[in-house]
Amino acid sequence: MSLSTLLGFLFGVFLFLGSVALSTDNYGSFLDLPSVMMVVGGTIAAAYMSYQSRYVNLALRSIWHIFKAPPATRSGLNTEILNLIRWAYIIQSKGMLALDEEVKKNTNIYPMLKFGLTLVISGYKPEEIKSMMETAVEAQFERETVPAALLKDMAANAPAFGMIGTLVGLVVMLQSMGGDMSALGAGLAVALLTTLYGVVVARLLCLPAAAKIQQREEIARFRNLLITEGLVMLAEKKTPRQMQDHLNSFLDPDIHFDIDAQLKDKPTAEPAKAA
Repeated sequence: MSLSTLLGFLFGVFLFLGSVALSTDNYGSFLDLPSVMMVVGGTIAAAYMSYQSRYVNLALRSIWHIFKAPPATRSGLNTEILNLIRWAYIIQSKGMLALDEEVKKNTNIYPMLKFGLTLVISGYKPEEIKSMMETAVEAQFERETVPAALLKDMAANAPAFGMIGTLVGLVVMLQSMGGDMSALGAGLAVALLTTLYGVVVARLLCLPAAAKIQQREEIARFRNLLITEGLVMLAEKKTPRQMQDHLNSFLDPDIHFDIDAQLKDKPTAEPAKAA
């Protein structure tokens, strides 16, 4: 669970509802089903018209996924280096076949890393591994950021459908001015609430979710590019200390990997489980 994301969302909702509570005792006046249908329904309908249904479904599910813990974290980068260095020790002490056995036994290795290790074990040249891994990393990044682009589009559409609701409400209001004056309030409510709902959906839901997805995928891409450099060095049979110094150049000094501290009192050929 991403506690900061959940707290941020709840805080935003609390401030919105709190401002309403401090402004009026008639809370029900801020609830209008036609306005919700117009904004939410119109926004989702426009998304399905603009994008393949698979990506729309993925974007809608990803809104809830932002409250889960991210798969790639800043501190996790240190663990990735530890894994790579331990595999370097395996290659040094037992050879490439031992690494192949380790990969087959370890079911916790995520797909991108497993693909890269397979390239190393298969005997590809370092430059070939780097080229294929960078292509795979960028392709994955493009796929995984489609929901972020889609949510940004939905955030742009939500206020627009709010304005449509405003026009509908104004039409209802004008039609009622010469007749039943009780319908005047209903028309004004639809006119104002749809605009309110459109802005809230865009600014409190769609845009924050899009930004969170984009940020997480950028961190994941950085992690994969870091791993790519490590895999290339594995293929070049660089020493663990050379790998440490090169990979540390990617990291904030606060989280630099220290081979002496991490591997102290541990068997150097013992493989680590992938994060």
